[in-house]
Amino acid sequence: MQLKNYIAGQWVAGTGKQAELTDASTGELIATTSSGGLDFGAMLKYAREVGGPPLRKMTFPERGRMLKALAMYLMDRKDEFYQVSYKTGATKADSWVDIEGGIGNVFANASLRKQLGNMPFYVDGPPVLTSRTGTFMGHHIMVPKEGVAVHINAFNFPIWGMLEKCAVNWMAGMPAVVKPATVTSFLTESMVKAIIESKILARRCSATHRRLRR
Repeated sequence: MQLKNYIAGQWVAGTGKQAELTDASTGELIATTSSGGLDFGAMLKYAREVGGPPLRKMTFPERGRMLKALAMYLMDRKDEFYQVSYKTGATKADSWVDIEGGIGNVFANASLRKQLGNMPFYVDGPPVLTSRTGTFMGHHIMVPKEGVAVHINAFNFPIWGMLEKCAVNWMAGMPAVVKPATVTSFLTESMVKAIIESKILARRCSATHRRLRR
């Protein structure tokens, strides 16, 4: 089996020389993978132009509810991730930190929706009067960055390393591109497949996009 990369809304297989991914316990070949021939420019363009705008327009409660729904979905499927995780050489305790710890991080970020206000941006402190009569004032706000976060993750946390960073980005209204460590990327792929299959991110962002067009 060849692992594929989820790029610009579709699964794409890398070309050229393939890395062989093996079961850490048995040495059995699990899959091959490659990043050869992938259009990295297209990844960033898609993130900026397709993923970014609806995320930035969502309010913190909307982003938080999206993350909570995703975390609940992934937790319901945790057993299948454990089965894949064992092939990386992880024990049950190792896998628990990676899998349920990663999903728990998504839950934790989702809970921030209760603290950040019902706006697409964060209001920092009270208004500041800049004139004696109160006719001029200033107010600091923190807005999402109009870019894309790029993550290069370690081999020992194939799930937690991705989720704890993406959850922060998505809650802040920013898309992300993830490069997992090759040797354990088959576990990361299984999680990404579940996220895509859930359609939770796509539906929530699409709903925001439709609302903005009306």
